[in-house]
This record gives sequence, C-alpha cells and structure tokens, in this order.
Amino acid sequence: MLSRDEYFAAWSTWHGGTDPNDSRLVRGWLSAAYALAVPLAAVPPVAATAFGLAVAAAAIGPAAAGGWWLVAAGLLVGLSGLLDSLDGALAISTGRASRRGFVLDSVVDRLTEVAYALALWVAGAPGWLVVLFGALCWLPDYLRARAGQAGVSETGAISVWERPTRVAMAGMTLGGAGIVSATGQAGLVVTVGTAVGAALGLLGTVQLGVQLRRRLGEP
Repeated sequence: MLSRDEYFAAWSTWHGGTDPNDSRLVRGWLSAAYALAVPLAAVPPVAATAFGLAVAAAAIGPAAAGGWWLVAAGLLVGLSGLLDSLDGALAISTGRASRRGFVLDSVVDRLTEVAYALALWVAGAPGWLVVLFGALCWLPDYLRARAGQAGVSETGAISVWERPTRVAMAGMTLGGAGIVSATGQAGLVVTVGTAVGAALGLLGTVQLGVQLRRRLGEP
C-alpha cells in the first residue's frame, strides 16, 4: 500500500496534475480518506462508491422530514462525501485504480450532487436556487473534462469550489438548519446556505475558467 505522500502524488496524476497541498481543506479531506482506507484496504473500491451514493440518496428523506431530522440529513451528506473519497483512496493507494473506475467515480460524484441538491430543495430552498447550485456543482468538472479532451494535461489549480467544499456546504447547511429548526428559521438557513454555495460555485467556475483559458492559449 502506498504511503500518504505517495498517495497524494498518485492522486495528483489522476486529477490532471492538481496538487492537493494547494488547499488545506482538500489535503485534510484526502488525509482522512487515506487514514480510513488503511484498515479497509481489502474492501473493493466499487463497494465504497455504491455505498456512498446510497448514503447521499438516503439524506433526502430526513431533509424532507424537516426539524431535527435535518441534522441527520447533514450528517449523511458528510458521510457520503467521505465514502466518495474513500473509494478513490482505496483504488489509488492499493494499486487498483483504473480508467473505468475513474469514470464511474466521476459519474457517481455527479449523482450524489444531484441528491444534495434535492435534499436542499425538499428542505426548503427555492427551486431556481437549487438548480443553480446543482449546475455549478457540475460545471467545473465538465470544463475540466472538456479541457482534457482539448489536450490540456493540467486542468487548473484548486479553486474555492472543489468537491470537499460542495459536500461541506450542503452538509453544514442542512445540519445548521436542523439546529435552528426550533426557532422556525430552518427555511431561511437552507436558502442562505444554498445561495452561499451557489456564489462559491460561481467564483470557483470563474477561477477555473481563467486558468483554463491561459492553458488553452486563447487570446
């Protein structure tokens, strides 16, 4: 099994040269996933992928129930994000990473983000804002994929809107709404949290767009 530093280097290779050390959040997130992967090295990565998607979908029910159930929804979102990182850590650190698995993991990431958006919607966020939030979860990774097809080997430095930030925003928004639910302010917290997430998504997309434009060599 790879050491943590070797895992970081291999992760960077699989993610277009992105250096996890550029962000404390991403580095901490990957470190937690690696620490969890070490005792679970025998678990098939695809099992963690499937379980992470199931946990993300399971957050929708408690989000719809409202009240203190929103805390459970937030915790499920956080757990799903950790499981999503676990499958990558298992695959890369144990030498089981493959292009097929990489594509599958990317698809599941997008599906879990749909589940996060649905959880925010049933918890009280306006539909248009939820659609914007979801679109800005998808757009950066779509841009990176298209840039890769255009021959860009390094797909940009880490922005403010990477996968850990998306998971954290969705989870903390739902959990925070649950904490204040007794005051009748849960809907407001969900709306504000979703709006902040969308704003971060817009900023992160602009950051990425500037970086990719430079690498594509366009005027």
